Amino acid sequence: MRLRRLALVCVSVSLVGACGLVPQGGGTERRTVTVWLMKDSASKDFLERFTEEFERTHGDLDLDIRIQEWTGIGEKVQAALETDATGATAGPDVIEVGNTQVPQYVEGGGLLDLTLESLRDWGMRDWLPGLAEPGRQRSTQYGIPWYAANRVVIYRKDLFRQAGIEAPPRTREEWLTATEKLNSAGNQGIYLAGQDWYTLSGFVWDEGGDLAQEDGGTWRGTLDTPAALRGMDFYRRLQALGKGPVDADEEHPPQAGVFAEGRVAQIVAVPGLARAIVQQNPELDGELGFFPVPGKSADRPGAVFTGGSDLVIPNNTDARDGAVAVVEALAGAKWNTELARTMNYVPNKTTLAQAVADEEGVAAMAAGAAQGRATPSTPEWANVEADNPIKEYMTKVLTGADPATEARRASRRITEALAVPFG
Repeated sequence: MRLRRLALVCVSVSLVGACGLVPQGGGTERRTVTVWLMKDSASKDFLERFTEEFERTHGDLDLDIRIQEWTGIGEKVQAALETDATGATAGPDVIEVGNTQVPQYVEGGGLLDLTLESLRDWGMRDWLPGLAEPGRQRSTQYGIPWYAANRVVIYRKDLFRQAGIEAPPRTREEWLTATEKLNSAGNQGIYLAGQDWYTLSGFVWDEGGDLAQEDGGTWRGTLDTPAALRGMDFYRRLQALGKGPVDADEEHPPQAGVFAEGRVAQIVAVPGLARAIVQQNPELDGELGFFPVPGKSADRPGAVFTGGSDLVIPNNTDARDGAVAVVEALAGAKWNTELARTMNYVPNKTTLAQAVADEEGVAAMAAGAAQGRATPSTPEWANVEADNPIKEYMTKVLTGADPATEARRASRRITEALAVPFG
C-alpha cells in the first residue's frame, strides 16, 4: 500500500511549509485541515482570500491547500483513501474530485457520509442534479457539489442577422429551422462532429432515455430503447445541417479552429471556447453569442451533460469537524458565488444562478445546468469510455446503417463493459 508521502505544493497564504498541529500563544493547539484542490479550479487570489477569511473565522484551524494535477489523480486519491489515519504523514482531509469520479471512490468505502449535513444544513434540494446525483449512492450523499460547467450553443450574431433570425431558438424544432436557414451561401448551419456523444446524451435524456440503467444491481446499456433512438434521430437531423466529420469527435479537429475559419454559424461547446476562437480570428470579437441548448418545449432548455467538481471527505481524516467546516464554506452561497464570478463557472445551486446573470455565456450555461445530468453513476462506466461503443454507434447511424440494429449492438457492448469490475 502506498503511504501518503506525496511531493505536493502547499499554497496556503498563512502557512509557509507548516503542516500538522501548530502551537499558538496561550497553549492553545491549532489544527491543520489539508485540502487537495485541482490545478486551475480556483485562482490564486481566490484561494488567498478564502484562506484568510476562513482562518480568521475559525480561530482553531489552519488551512493547508495543496494543488494537484489532473493527470494521475485517480491513483493518488485511491492511495490517500486507503492510508490509515494514524500514518505519520498527514493526508488530505478534503479532496476536490471530478463529479463523475465520485462513484469509484465510494466503491471502496473510503468516503465520509455527509447526508445529514446535506439535508439539514446545506440545502441539497437546490443543488444542480448533474453534480449532486453522481455524488450520491443509494440515498447516501458523499460528494458535495462545488462548481459546474456544461455545453451551450456558441453562435455568430452576424450570420444570424444575415439569415433574418432575430432571436436564438428556444425549441428543438425552431433550432432545426434556424440552422437550415443558416446552412446556405457557403456557410455551415452548425458544425457538429459525428461522435460528439456528450451532446447526444442530452438529446437522449430529453426524450426520457438513458445511456444505461440499473435493474436489481445489474447495469445494462439502453441505447436501443425507443426514447434513446429518438434522441439519436434528432442528432442525425441536426448534424446533417453542416459538414462535421461523421467518424470523429469534437476534438479531431478541434472545433474552435473550424469555427474560427469563419464559415460556421454554430457549435455546441462550453462558453470558454469563445476565447480560443477570438484568439484565432480577432475579427469575430463582439460577434459571438450564446444560448442554452434548446429543449423540446420553450419552457425549459434541453438536458446537457454537466461536468464539474464535487468536494469529498476521506473516512480516514483525523480532522472531521474541520473538514466539514471547509466544505461548508467552499460550497456555501458566499464563496460559491464568488468562485463562479471569478472563474466563469456555474454555481452549485439553481438558486444562485442570478449571481452570473450578467455574463452571457455563463448565464446560458447556468440555464442549461438546471437540466444537467451526468453519466451513469457506477465506477464501471470508466470501462465504457475506455473503448467507447457510443462513438462507433453514432458513426454507423450517420453513414446510413439501421439505427435499431446498431443501437442493440452498442447496448450489448455497454452491458458487457459494465459487468467488468473497475480498476
